[in-house]
Amino acid sequence: MLVLSRQRDESIIIGDNVVVTIVDIRGDKVRVGIDAPAEIPVHRREVFEAIQRENRPAGQLHRGNP
Repeated sequence: MLVLSRQRDESIIIGDNVVVTIVDIRGDKVRVGIDAPAEIPVHRREVFEAIQRENRPAGQLHRGNP
């Protein structure tokens, strides 16, 4: 894992077209803005994991597994 320090209004660029900007810092919370092309899905980790859990049973049924 790459760990970088950034201050408010500073950005990190991922690849050629994803920009992560520190929008605000309040106490122990950081607000992050992400600018990415529409074809690149961006989710909070807990949302991504929930999507994966929801899709897993559908995929297993599709392949004929109980």
